[in-house]
Amino acid sequence: MPLPPYHSHWDVWAVLAILSFGYWYAERRLRPLLAPMSTRATRRQWISWYSGVLVVAVASTWPIHDIAEESLFTAHMLEHMLIGYVVPPLLLNGMSRWMAEATFGRVAPWMRHLAHPVVGFFAFNITIVAIHWPRAIEVQNTTEGLHFAAHVAMFVAGMLMWLPVYSPTPRLPRLNEPMQMLYLFLNTIIPTVPASFITFSHTPLYPVYGNGPARWGLSLIADQTIGGVVMKLGGGFYLLGIILSIWVRYTREERRWDVIERDLANKAS
Repeated sequence: MPLPPYHSHWDVWAVLAILSFGYWYAERRLRPLLAPMSTRATRRQWISWYSGVLVVAVASTWPIHDIAEESLFTAHMLEHMLIGYVVPPLLLNGMSRWMAEATFGRVAPWMRHLAHPVVGFFAFNITIVAIHWPRAIEVQNTTEGLHFAAHVAMFVAGMLMWLPVYSPTPRLPRLNEPMQMLYLFLNTIIPTVPASFITFSHTPLYPVYGNGPARWGLSLIADQTIGGVVMKLGGGFYLLGIILSIWVRYTREERRWDVIERDLANKAS
């Protein structure tokens, strides 16, 4: 099946422009004025931020967005997984300390409550279940503005979920590494419930994608099944990969401190 005709999503392009230009302007122009003694963003932070912007562009513009609205539930699910799971940690890791203080830090007294792990856990999991409810998918696919709103909701919920792990400012403290791993593991559980219903259902849950001939070589049920697998395994394995990276970093740090303590003990003796 050919790609859908090109369609400019000006709302998304506006967000991309703000994220792209805003980061550059903040680092190059505002930082010397507002925080001249602060450390500038590292090369790695620049790459992380603009990687997040790139993922937003891929997930929310032509052709994936148009395919998600017109043809494939799998593409719709992929959009949401990228926006909720991949984009927030890239943007959070891309924020320099001064930038985080200038944004999150200024609203820390009440933002601290929103950045709490319990809030992030329920906000993320309730959102991911709600926006994949059959009626919600139908509304998103028939009203472009509401589809954009669903992306915003997924992004905000994703930011709240990831803040306890990747907060860029001590004013919104991170969980310690063992609790980070437990927290992320718990976030793999609830999405498996709707994902299992989607994956193993033999009746169309999303008739908005049509009951006619298969599109992109997939029947309606096959498309639905693959979308459920993306939700269940894609999100789950992604979080497990993050857990593994935290565990590797944590054990390496523990071994380093063991060596330091052993050396100090040897010197003392």
